[in-house]
Amino acid sequence: MSELYVVRHGQARLFSDNYDCLSELGLAQAEALASRWLDAGFVPHKLWSGTLERQTATAHAVGAAFRRAGRPWPELVTTERLNEYPAEEILETLGRHLRERDRDIAALADAFDNAADPGDRYRQFHRLLAAVLSQWIAGNHDDIVSTTWAEWSGAVRAALADILADAGRGASVAVFTSGGVIGVSVQTALSAPDLAAAELNWRIHNCSITQFTFSGERVSLDRFNDVGHLSPALLTYR
Repeated sequence: MSELYVVRHGQARLFSDNYDCLSELGLAQAEALASRWLDAGFVPHKLWSGTLERQTATAHAVGAAFRRAGRPWPELVTTERLNEYPAEEILETLGRHLRERDRDIAALADAFDNAADPGDRYRQFHRLLAAVLSQWIAGNHDDIVSTTWAEWSGAVRAALADILADAGRGASVAVFTSGGVIGVSVQTALSAPDLAAAELNWRIHNCSITQFTFSGERVSLDRFNDVGHLSPALLTYR
């Protein structure tokens, strides 16, 4: 049996000019993950991530801690198929389309635009994104977006299948990616409906671990959203 550890990237910089980079808190989360693995004597045999900066930076931060401790760390292999769904593009195209035609989504968009408090702005953003993504996943407006749910999630599943096939018997594989990819991985392992991938995504903490055991094409979920290495001060969703 082999093991797959899928890690969500550390906290990025939401609502900043460059969301796709780790915050100081995100770096601290990566350090906490490294400490857990070092204490446990865990070293992955193979290492993968998407190509987004927040994903690779989390992997590199953990690797830097391993090297400081004199421990081996495998070479990182990246693939765009492990990148997050294109949330900004979906909100810009499908979100604008729905805002003009759906009274409920228009109200959510107005609430987000008018939110001044950072906490309220985050809550309104989450509500708007969840509503638009549900329409994207349903495939009701595939002509509006450049990437459909079927295309994106299919690429994620293909990437994960390739990673498992490449692993070899008895291997431990670590993947650094994003919440949407983790949601698809769990949804696929459980044969759950597509919408479950998005619902799972909302609960995934930054730098959490989701663990699978696999042999051949058989994949079993062992742990979901494990944050045992994170103190309460390090628990974030975005």
